[in-house]
Amino acid sequence: MSNTSNFREAMREAKSHALIGPNVIANALPYVGGGLVLTALGTYGGLGVIGARPEIFMPTFWVALIAEFALFFVARGVAEKGNNSVALPLLATYSLLSGYTLSGLVYVALGTEGVGFQGIAFAALGCGITFIGARQIGSNLSEQDGMALTKTVSLGVIALIVVLVGQLLCSVFGIYTPTWLEIAISGLGVFLFAAAAVVDFYILPRTYRNDQYLPAALSMYLTYINLFIFILRLLLALNSRD
Repeated sequence: MSNTSNFREAMREAKSHALIGPNVIANALPYVGGGLVLTALGTYGGLGVIGARPEIFMPTFWVALIAEFALFFVARGVAEKGNNSVALPLLATYSLLSGYTLSGLVYVALGTEGVGFQGIAFAALGCGITFIGARQIGSNLSEQDGMALTKTVSLGVIALIVVLVGQLLCSVFGIYTPTWLEIAISGLGVFLFAAAAVVDFYILPRTYRNDQYLPAALSMYLTYINLFIFILRLLLALNSRD
């Protein structure tokens, strides 16, 4: 969910509404793809730990999660300063950690009847279809519609984070989300990050220069990872037997 700050930053930097990096998304796409491959490797590693040493997974999960959050802000700051040689290994490490922390959800999905590997493949396919549609829509938005959508999605993601934090705190005290509410939250997440994919194609060329492809890649990576997570959560909720 760290791309909330990306939305606010993008809105501040896009005041002129002029394209300053018309090719930045094309330049960023190989790094988005590379990050997703590393995330898949991190997930595979996490699944291996769960299978071989399940007792150490949760302690290492929390270490990886804390490191992931810290590394996000460091890597993003370095990337936006244009120090690509330093930012690239940081972002690669971030992608691996992201995959490791994602492995718990993937493990649950693989063991859930009605989801399994086909559900994971469906979530990945959904992200690919969203990319194709978002590219067409976001690249052709008017200035007024583009900024309005950006602000709306930014506010929506902030609200979603508040709900998720509340959900986490409730689970700490043994209060778990009923299935119907989990479906609603997951559905909202899918909708918001599908819209965020559209926003990326509008806002990134107005925020970053062509040579600032790494922070642009990070923004897109976060959008599609979160979209994948919420599609998977929605499938799990829909197949819940509670």
